[in-house]
Amino acid sequence: MTGTLAARTTDAGRRLFGQNRQARPKLWTELALVVIGYSLYTITRDAVPGQKDVAMRRAASVLRTEHSLHIDIELTVNHALDKITPLIVGLNYYYATLHFFITIGVLVWLYVRHPQAYRSARTVLFLVILSSLIGFYFFAMAPPRLLTGHGFIDTNVEHHTWGSFASPTMQSVSNQYAAMPSDHIAWAGWCAVMIYKYAGHRWIRVAGLFYPLFTFTAIIGTANHFVADAVGGALTLAAAFAIHHLAGRLWRRRTAKASLPPPRAQHDGDRHQGALGEQRGVGDPEPAVEQRDG
Repeated sequence: MTGTLAARTTDAGRRLFGQNRQARPKLWTELALVVIGYSLYTITRDAVPGQKDVAMRRAASVLRTEHSLHIDIELTVNHALDKITPLIVGLNYYYATLHFFITIGVLVWLYVRHPQAYRSARTVLFLVILSSLIGFYFFAMAPPRLLTGHGFIDTNVEHHTWGSFASPTMQSVSNQYAAMPSDHIAWAGWCAVMIYKYAGHRWIRVAGLFYPLFTFTAIIGTANHFVADAVGGALTLAAAFAIHHLAGRLWRRRTAKASLPPPRAQHDGDRHQGALGEQRGVGDPEPAVEQRDG
């Protein structure tokens, strides 16, 4: 019983930290994880209690801090892009939809073409989502478009874009004060890392690196985020990668120690393995090499 439980725990750790690199996980399991994960993300994000006064004060404080650091570019970019109607309307739709579709697209691409990387990539993305929810709950902050008296243009309302977060319908189902950190930046950065690491064609890898820059332009131009929110999103992604890397190392160290035989048995095993190696001429296996698309 104990051995079975230990084996199951080890197998779960391998799936979580990507040690079983060549095995493609079951499709229905992954679909269920994605649907459940995104549903929980949406429900939790929108269930955060409204903290309008606190969120507005924090937004004003962030704007003052950015001004003192001379990085308060939001108003300038917002007004400049709003003068080009086709561009700003396109950015409105970009903001509302593209981050979801591209992220799902990269997940599917990794699952189909790079199963050896899929589990680790998916785990990092889930860590990003969890970290963001913690930020939304404990650091409610309004976006620039909701700040009155500062001159920001709510481009969704101004151009009657579908899915406006300022419409009564969206306000009733969406948390208006979940600006910090910017999920758009965190998800775009995750996509960029995966595309750069695994895409085969150089132009695709370069395009992947530009994706976070385009996303940054969209979130600032539509007045949905501050520069500080983008920094928060980037730090959230970096923390997710760091946590995954550290947890993976600790898990591998733990399983390696657990799999070591007793000292006497290990000594006998080493002598037996050495004899086999001399007889067969077999060395250590080469480590698996991650493949890019051709």
